[in-house]
Amino acid sequence: MSLIHALVAKGTTVLAEHKAGGRDFSQATQTILSKIPPNNSKLTYAWEQYQFHYISEDGYTYLVMADDSVGRRTSFAFLADLQRKFTAAPSSSSSSSQDEIPAYSLQGSFGPTISALLQTYNTAPPSDELARAQNELNQVKDIMVQNVEQILSRGERIELLVDKTDVMAGQATAFRRGARSVRRQMWWKNSKMIALSVVVALFLLWLLMAQFCGAGLNHCSSQT
Repeated sequence: MSLIHALVAKGTTVLAEHKAGGRDFSQATQTILSKIPPNNSKLTYAWEQYQFHYISEDGYTYLVMADDSVGRRTSFAFLADLQRKFTAAPSSSSSSSQDEIPAYSLQGSFGPTISALLQTYNTAPPSDELARAQNELNQVKDIMVQNVEQILSRGERIELLVDKTDVMAGQATAFRRGARSVRRQMWWKNSKMIALSVVVALFLLWLLMAQFCGAGLNHCSSQT
């Protein structure tokens, strides 16, 4: 990561800048500034192993020079931050009311801001917006996968519960059938016991009457 030279200019007049390297690129930056059209634009110029990226808007130009290994996305993210900081600074509102602004008139007030921003991007650049969006999408995807896995797991538990319920229902049906069979068996046993009791009672009654009336009960009938 190497952003080398950054500046804010109005037209071709540099208002504030900071050079991170030892080499002087002032002539190259002036050449680039002279080629920028007056309308709002955003473009990259290549020179040797360096690239000049700029944003031109409302008469102000925000320019950064970087190694070609840095990439346009990071460079333009830096320029967007530089533009936000400049438009929010009190010095920018005072300079916008002036038609003719001396060169480097904002160097003392805004130069340190450019220096700090270059330092930030060269040492610990903010996360790339696209990469951050991709990370957020990956997190959402991971959450969705976890939710699907939980739903599938819950479905397996429901199926297992249904299987257990079917088994219990089958067992209850078998129990009812067994209970009816036991009731029938007990009814037959009770019926047999009642019939046997009736037979025994009749036999005992016959024995008792046979003692007085004879085996054929003839004596009792003749006496009457």
